[in-house]
Amino acid sequence: MKESVQQRTTRDAILDATDRLLARYGYKKMTIDDLAREVGIGKGSVYLHFASKEEIALSHIDRIIERLRERLAEIAKNATSADERLRNMLIERVLFRFDSVQHYSQSLNDLLAQLRSRLLERRKRYFDEEARIFAAVIAEGQRTSEFAAGDPLDIAHTLLSATNSLLPYSLSVAELGDRSDIAERTRKTAEILIRGLAS
Repeated sequence: MKESVQQRTTRDAILDATDRLLARYGYKKMTIDDLAREVGIGKGSVYLHFASKEEIALSHIDRIIERLRERLAEIAKNATSADERLRNMLIERVLFRFDSVQHYSQSLNDLLAQLRSRLLERRKRYFDEEARIFAAVIAEGQRTSEFAAGDPLDIAHTLLSATNSLLPYSLSVAELGDRSDIAERTRKTAEILIRGLAS
């Protein structure tokens, strides 16, 4: 058990270092040697946890999405109206991603270009997992007559598709802009989408 905790701690330390090095150097210039030095471990120890630099970067993105899902699930459990929870969830899914990558926005295009094919495979899974959390709130809103009838999962996928254009993975470095601008655009988009769900 103790060894498992140590492995998890080292793995998390590598992913934390990845975040810092992506901000500092970008994906292309970041090396396994840099990561090992940043964590204070040998290069071989990095390879005990990850097969390649690409796998490290993808695992870093996986961890961001896992934390986002946890946050969305927390909001979904709040004791507020379904439409308020849905609005907050839509805003959170955009701003959480923005906050997670904005400090290395100069290297974001570089990262995405290098990982695009593998990342696209994962994105479908990410969005499916998010959609299930949204669908539960939509179904609850339908039961309380806040929302019109329809397939909750299909509606959830539509809401996610409508806000995907605001995600940092869809926007270029120049388009990312200021957090307050992104927040305002997301809030307006969420308002329009939720009005469309009203029963």
